[in-house]
Amino acid sequence: MAPFSRFLLAVALFPVIVIGVVAAGGGDHGTRYSRIFSFGDSLTDTGNSLRLAATRSGPSSRPPYGKTFFRHPTGRASDGRLVIDFIVDALEIPNPRPYLAGKNAGDFRRGANFAVGGATALGPDFFSSRGLKPFVPVSLANQTSWFNNVLHLLGPDHERRRITASSLFLLGEIGVNDYLVVLGNNNTVREARTLVPHIVAAVRSVLIEVIAAGARMVLIPGMIPLGCEPQLLALYKSDGHDPESGCITELNDLAQQHNRVLNDMLRDLRLAHPGSAILYADLYSVVTDMIVSPWKHGFRNRPLAACCGGRGAYNFNMTAFCGAAGTMACADPSEYVSWDGVHFTEAANRRIACATLKINSPRLLNPWTAEARQRTIGCA
Repeated sequence: MAPFSRFLLAVALFPVIVIGVVAAGGGDHGTRYSRIFSFGDSLTDTGNSLRLAATRSGPSSRPPYGKTFFRHPTGRASDGRLVIDFIVDALEIPNPRPYLAGKNAGDFRRGANFAVGGATALGPDFFSSRGLKPFVPVSLANQTSWFNNVLHLLGPDHERRRITASSLFLLGEIGVNDYLVVLGNNNTVREARTLVPHIVAAVRSVLIEVIAAGARMVLIPGMIPLGCEPQLLALYKSDGHDPESGCITELNDLAQQHNRVLNDMLRDLRLAHPGSAILYADLYSVVTDMIVSPWKHGFRNRPLAACCGGRGAYNFNMTAFCGAAGTMACADPSEYVSWDGVHFTEAANRRIACATLKINSPRLLNPWTAEARQRTIGCA
């Protein structure tokens, strides 16, 4: 199983997000956002992986990554934009600066992105206690420390609290890499399940910290359907596949367990912190719907296949990952849900962002302009 572990170190790059807000007019009806602060892994990383020694030469640093929108690699693990890119466009705020690309207060006054591809919710000490090693030396604890560094740069306490009170914090998705560390070391799903309360506790710790810093609005995406990931379909052998979706049942059960425990924690925090709005983004449902009903969302009839890869049942081969010699991308990534077998295409990211905004628009968007703002990013 060692080759699988080496493969995951190179490509399991997933992210968490925080968004900055400015109240204009007061109350939910006038809420506007001026900045975004993001925590997470490669689902949100917009450039930190290019500046970290452990990841700077990873797949997202070379073509065909970025081919659809940016026309060149940007460190984003997709053919184009990520969910965070669409959300900031809908909110009419700038993309946050990757933390590792900034130095002073001026670099972060319009937001900061702390997400790093391959990052875990849990720290290296936790994995070491189980004889495991994470993919990159970055966890939520590191990203929280970076966030505190930025706060100190932004001025005295009253100025920092003004900024955080006018900011939306989006924390998630996070935890995919934690589970992959376990599964990639020849451990069972049963063993991966033991991580659920620890991962959720790590998310809770960050939530408490940003609320204590003055956060009034936080959005927490849940876990994606792990059993629908082409990499795991190709590499994790299981006889239990859902007949409707074709996904691995026990891995999706793990994701659903994660989301149940996460939502229980969020309910408790809402009671403990009534002054902060704590929202949930159901990634599991929207991604599953794209897999089960691809044509409804504009995808072709191979929703479990990667657009860019090295052939195989799911166009995924761990020895020929997207961007490596001998691999190639499909002609039209917008027809695919998965970009490289691990991450989503820009088209899928757009639909995830649209679903997140639609469900949470009463709090995230001015109700008078919500539909117009969603149309600007291509929501149907």
